[in-house]
Amino acid sequence: MSTDRRKPIESWLTDMDGVLVHEGQPVPGAPEFVNRLRSSGKPFLVLTNNSIYTPRDLQARLSRMGFEVPEPAIWTAALATAQFLADQRPGGTAYAIGEAGLTTALHAVGYILTDFAPDYVVLGETRTYSFEAITKAVRLINDGARFICTNPDPTGPSTEGALPAAGSVAAMISKATGVEPYFVGKPNPMMMRSALNNIEAHSETTAMIGDRMDTDVLCGLEAGLETILVLTGISTRAEAERYPYRPSRIVDSVADLIDEI
Repeated sequence: MSTDRRKPIESWLTDMDGVLVHEGQPVPGAPEFVNRLRSSGKPFLVLTNNSIYTPRDLQARLSRMGFEVPEPAIWTAALATAQFLADQRPGGTAYAIGEAGLTTALHAVGYILTDFAPDYVVLGETRTYSFEAITKAVRLINDGARFICTNPDPTGPSTEGALPAAGSVAAMISKATGVEPYFVGKPNPMMMRSALNNIEAHSETTAMIGDRMDTDVLCGLEAGLETILVLTGISTRAEAERYPYRPSRIVDSVADLIDEI
């Protein structure tokens, strides 16, 4: 569908890393973009596949960089995962490998965290993967626990370079168990649908801004959103051309979108 036949954008979803923030610094014009979103009154969410941090942690981190983002406007793969589990099996049990972002989200939906015959093994991002915890996860999955992972990213960024991320650890657990996880985060459109539900937005009047063709754009496309690729993160204009699908449009950065809000 060409963009000229789409309805006007009434709600915005935007990725965080590579769109608003790059290597720990705000993207030029991004704080102004967020301020315009806030003053417009249009519903918006800042999305991240990172499940380490709670929305409050991320709000504080963004605030230090000059962004004024309300805590409820932050949607993480951990929140989407917790919501998915609460919908699937309310009041269930999980053995979680992850940090506060994941465990807080699971507690908030009424899940009990246990390593005694849990309904699910839930794998998220963590800075220190424990071989002991991974071994326990393997045994619990072998004993019948269902395997869920917050996001499929094989690596994550750090100031020193790439870090192995949840997707890589999931691959190790899958190799050991023969069981593939269900990934909730991007590019699963489930992440977008839960975000849309969260702000009571409709796909045909919502835009997704991202810096990655393989997660943000794919996810937005499959959820029926307008997709806007920015060139301040991972994907370049030349790389974007190599994919079998296209974003609705490509802009240099979110600074180019301020006047549209």
